[in-house]
Amino acid sequence: MSTLTDRPTDAVFQASPPTDLDIYLFKQGSHFRLYEILGSHLSTVDGVTGCGFAVWAPNASAVSVIGEFNQWDVTSNALHLRDDDSGIWEGFIADVAAGASYKYRIVSRDGKIADKGDPFAYYWEIPPLSASRVWALDYAWNDAVWMAGRGVKNRLNAPCSIYEVHLGSWRRVPEDGNRSLSYREMAEWLPDYLVRMNFTHVEFLPLTEHPFYGSWGYQTTGYFAPTARYGTPQDFMFLIDTLHRHGIGVILDWVPSHFPSDAHDLGYFDGTHLFEHADPRQGFQPEWHSSIFNYGRHEVRAFLTSSALFWLDKYHIDGLRIDAVSAMLYLDYGRKEGEWIPNRDGGRENLDAITFLRNLNEAVYCDYPDVQTIAEESTAWPLVSSPAASGGLGFGLKWNMGWMHDALRYFSEDPIKRKYHHVQLVFSLWYAFSEHFVLPISHDEVVYGHGSLIGKMPGDEWQQFANLRLLYGYMWGHPGKKLLFMGCEFGQKREWQHDESLEWHVLQYPQHDGLRRWVEDLNRFYRSETALYQQDFSRDGFQWMDSHNAEKSVLSFVRRGLDPDDTLLVVCNFTPVVRENFLVGVPKSGFWHEVMNSDAELYGGSGVGNFGGVEAAPVSVGEMYHSLMLRLPPLGVLFFRQGSRS
Repeated sequence: MSTLTDRPTDAVFQASPPTDLDIYLFKQGSHFRLYEILGSHLSTVDGVTGCGFAVWAPNASAVSVIGEFNQWDVTSNALHLRDDDSGIWEGFIADVAAGASYKYRIVSRDGKIADKGDPFAYYWEIPPLSASRVWALDYAWNDAVWMAGRGVKNRLNAPCSIYEVHLGSWRRVPEDGNRSLSYREMAEWLPDYLVRMNFTHVEFLPLTEHPFYGSWGYQTTGYFAPTARYGTPQDFMFLIDTLHRHGIGVILDWVPSHFPSDAHDLGYFDGTHLFEHADPRQGFQPEWHSSIFNYGRHEVRAFLTSSALFWLDKYHIDGLRIDAVSAMLYLDYGRKEGEWIPNRDGGRENLDAITFLRNLNEAVYCDYPDVQTIAEESTAWPLVSSPAASGGLGFGLKWNMGWMHDALRYFSEDPIKRKYHHVQLVFSLWYAFSEHFVLPISHDEVVYGHGSLIGKMPGDEWQQFANLRLLYGYMWGHPGKKLLFMGCEFGQKREWQHDESLEWHVLQYPQHDGLRRWVEDLNRFYRSETALYQQDFSRDGFQWMDSHNAEKSVLSFVRRGLDPDDTLLVVCNFTPVVRENFLVGVPKSGFWHEVMNSDAELYGGSGVGNFGGVEAAPVSVGEMYHSLMLRLPPLGVLFFRQGSRS
């Protein structure tokens, strides 16, 4: 029996008990390191090794720890209520070692019994098993160089090209039951691939523990634990460490918007709606059949903010992409009339969620000013990426969902009809500088019947690949940071399947490998050209040369860096017709080098170009006093750099 010798089995021996100050801050919603005082922690008390347990269950009448160390016997290790005000039950159990599985047996005041996982557990059993596991987060990090310099890499005026990854399906091992790679196996493959492809960051779909694999992690159970499907917490740390040593930043999808209703989860935790709203019009999300956090409760806000800071603290994460922000902001999100409760002012804004998000971002940037928070927000909510002090939500960046939908709708059109949809290409520049935008082509666009990205492109196979190279060139030239979902870089043919590997075998075909090479070179070029990223969020970094040529479906614009002489011209031809002797205005005289061409034969194109560059002529076009006479490739994008002939 796992108890202290000659001590009663239910005695209280908390290894590192919360202080009165801890309790005060927790009740105020301003304790953001709760993972240090709640949960399970290996320790030694009076020379006896074991584990201290602490859990918040203010409405319980009794709490005990059941686990493999006491044969799941509810009578062996009862916890004691610290005091009525804190609602924290605590205790020390001798001889409990790392890896031990456990749950909390919680008896509510009305006599109901539930076995719950630990909300603060560092590690869980591999689903479908659902117990928490005692664990320590000791790890010898080797990423000091990255950590010391990551502030420069994560600045808003730095290049940011993100590769979005679902770890379970990026690459699988067919000869071993089609299993996913482990964290450590990913560390052998992924960093080298990202370096080869010149991405600056990787973004993982949620790796917090989740019971249902098919949720891709967006139904989170363990807010302080990486999923055990791929290894231990230390294995995940090793993957992050290796990515950092390869110069790759790590962004983690994080889900504070809702949680699943599994019996062992947070729902109805102590016999009451502790973490969620009691009223289903506030506490249940009908679209996802999940529970919504009660952001008006101080302890819940402290729990969630502690989770966010935990990943930055213990796992050296460089950014958090906050999922489903729109669902948090609007009380009527996904609901019909009569299915939601207005706020105290009679509106549909979730005032408690707004307060939570502002406080969350302030806490993150206070303690970790060298990281970024990124909002997945799909509405026109203002000032998402502006500081809370100026009325914003305080995020560093926001996904530009409008650009994504407009661009993909446009590219799905037959080129003959594109002249009627020209506004979909240029509209994004009307609001491009209202937020700090990321241009995302994410997993949501290649799943659930949406088909593959290459499959959205019209025309024969050659035109499909040319269209996709053009889309990426337009995207990399457009103001904003970049995000591309895995497999899109080489034109995966089938829709993404979370239980299958990407179609790596298609790289044996020239068109697929040519597209991959285009993305590789685009990223390299992007990172080397300050004009493409230094002024992403300033109108000074962008100027139209011609946005009105809908008839021929041609766009041209200039990107500028902070140096006035740092200028790039981008010209896009959205039709499969070669445009001969096409005049494009430029802001400067001199020679303009053709430095990137999506139609190069190297990428699977037809080789139409301008023989290295063109001398600007003193011929006015639009508002420009000089122009280039160009040969525009079919379904192609050209980049020109101004400078002397070399």
